[in-house]
Amino acid sequence: MTNNPIVETTVPEAVYTDRRYFIDYFYDASISAIDRKSMSTALLGQRRMGKTEIFKRVINRLFSSQNHESDKIVVPIYFQFPDIISSRKQFALEYIENLLRWYVAFKCNQTDLLQVHTEKKKFISFIEKNIKMDKGLLIAIDHFKSALSDDLINPEKKAVMLPRIMSFYGNTTIAMFLDEFQNTSLPNCNFDIVGYFQEAVESPTCPHFVTGSAVSILSDEILGRGALFGRFKSKRIEKFTDYYGEELVERCSTFYNFNSNISRDMFPIISERCGGNPFYITAFVKQAVEQNKKVYSEVVINELLAVDIATGFIWGELSDQVNRWIRRINKKNISKWILYLAAMEQGTDIDIHRVQMELKQFEKIDVSIDEIRDIMVLLARGDLLECGGIEDCFYKINDPILNEFLQIWGKITVEKRNRQKVEESTIRKYQLLDRKFHEYKGYMAEVYMIQILWNSQGKTLPGKYFHQPQDIEMPDRFIYIYQRHRAKAGKNIEIDIYASAGIEIWMAESKWWKNPVGQDVILHMIDQAQAIKEQEGKFIRTLRLWLFAYNGVTEPAKALMKKHGIFWSNCYDLNNLLTFVNLRQLPDFSVKNV
Repeated sequence: MTNNPIVETTVPEAVYTDRRYFIDYFYDASISAIDRKSMSTALLGQRRMGKTEIFKRVINRLFSSQNHESDKIVVPIYFQFPDIISSRKQFALEYIENLLRWYVAFKCNQTDLLQVHTEKKKFISFIEKNIKMDKGLLIAIDHFKSALSDDLINPEKKAVMLPRIMSFYGNTTIAMFLDEFQNTSLPNCNFDIVGYFQEAVESPTCPHFVTGSAVSILSDEILGRGALFGRFKSKRIEKFTDYYGEELVERCSTFYNFNSNISRDMFPIISERCGGNPFYITAFVKQAVEQNKKVYSEVVINELLAVDIATGFIWGELSDQVNRWIRRINKKNISKWILYLAAMEQGTDIDIHRVQMELKQFEKIDVSIDEIRDIMVLLARGDLLECGGIEDCFYKINDPILNEFLQIWGKITVEKRNRQKVEESTIRKYQLLDRKFHEYKGYMAEVYMIQILWNSQGKTLPGKYFHQPQDIEMPDRFIYIYQRHRAKAGKNIEIDIYASAGIEIWMAESKWWKNPVGQDVILHMIDQAQAIKEQEGKFIRTLRLWLFAYNGVTEPAKALMKKHGIFWSNCYDLNNLLTFVNLRQLPDFSVKNV
């Protein structure tokens, strides 16, 4: 065993947040392969959600936790597909050599074998002298030698199949971790290798775990159809909930010794404004550190976010992502204009005919709808737009910061406007945004309540923390949990928390007040519930009402809640519920007057 990481992770341990489930899942799936109980799995999600980091941490754990001399082991292999795969021979050589280096590094417990690339024939000689040979390893070395001498027929097919063959004939277990798997799809690859994985990934002794940065290509085109359809389970990684986004703000600001400069009640607001994206959240904190700016209001959050989108860490990352994808598409200038004009759409739906007209206006060229459609499909493959699957149906991607960036990027790189002027107008726009939140601490409590609901799925919660005589059986699964939900029925029906488990609904309100909550709040909740019943009544069997009142409720309010079966929790109760479902407690700061 080794305690040193086999691959370098990019996120410091002190900052890393909320991906333990996925690390445990892929680690357990790898170990389960020893007993032939695993299956190839795809980790799907938008860019910058931490997929590669998860794979690297799983691999490091597999290296550090196993006895390398035991027969009951799984050998992890990591390979990242390059943007361009130039030739069959080159791919085969790289894939086979990578397989052998990882295998030998694990067997010898010598991680330097992955970094010190000796001449290939010397490496083969090292294996033959230092590793106990089995039939699988002999086959792998034979393949490598044949590839080196150009004697390997169908080299790309042989390379893809080799891990499975090596595992089977060597009577060992191998777990393949393949990153940027979308690069196996044309036009990045000048020959087809996707089909060869059909048989390779079905091995019970060699599961393949894949991920990539272009989720549309990976999920829809590679795994969702053709040779690999049905060969993979999928696990989807989503944005952070604001509970974990808030935790990341705290961890990141502490790591940079900046914690005292960000107001505690701004943590979940930062997460919300960054869309729960861990990269955006981290970039925001780094921008605040760089400017040494105290973050105490939404105005400051908006200003810092504008700076970072226009010129900072977010700009650098997204411009690289966009420009790299544009380079893959022919007619680069037209592609840039189409992407920019699509981003300028006022709503979510993109009007392809408007794009055509404005392209003619700006570039003085006629481009057919068919050609625009083809380019927009390619842009959607790079997760820069969304394609509805119906002709001419395109939408902005569900990433407000990316959409904002595309407008700024287009003004600077497509329209060639003055960068300083664009930055100025962007910052002014964000500085003038209306305040979105008026009860910061109340919003924070909502964030914690929502996480309690997620973490309590399928559990039984102590009734005493809801001031109920019986324990509470929670739904097995919430389909969704909305925050600041505006119901369709009636005016001014905004519900702090609306959670659906199908025929069971939870509605919750948060009041982080200095004084006890009175009857007026309870009556308002009852009115909200009645509106929902009138709208959804025949589809709802259970409607739970839950109030968080930081400093409790008045006696009349308590009697009214008892009469209507309304759950309620004060600060003490909520902290105990948080502890019960293994979450941290509410932050300790002064309460808000009303």
